[in-house]
Amino acid sequence: MTRIFLTVVGLVYLLLALWCSVDPASTSRSVGFTLQPGSGQSEFLVLYGGLELALGIIFLWPLWQPGVTRYSLIVCVIVHGCLVLFRSGGFFLFEGIGSTTYSLAVGEWLIFLISLGFLIKSYRLDMQVQFERTEND
Repeated sequence: MTRIFLTVVGLVYLLLALWCSVDPASTSRSVGFTLQPGSGQSEFLVLYGGLELALGIIFLWPLWQPGVTRYSLIVCVIVHGCLVLFRSGGFFLFEGIGSTTYSLAVGEWLIFLISLGFLIKSYRLDMQVQFERTEND
């Protein structure tokens, strides 16, 4: 289940990377950015296109290398935990937040909570296996 979840998250990030790279004007406008020619366009392409592509690859990595599933899951928890923290702070600090931002917040919270649940479950299973090994020795 964890790998399926990470695959879905990874595909979402690949789609976002594609959208940000192919149509940065529309993407930036939907989240309230105004792209300045040159440097502004470059920064948006790099941070939104490039970073989202990197995250997508990290979350898809367990598909071809199952041994990195926990690593990918930990990255997912850390990234989305930080997004949730700062997004929540932004809701208290700023006014006039658009509906797209609220939709992103819901998605970030869901990804954070689900990935945290999978991570906690994986640690509990590890502890149970270790307990059973020591009990059988």
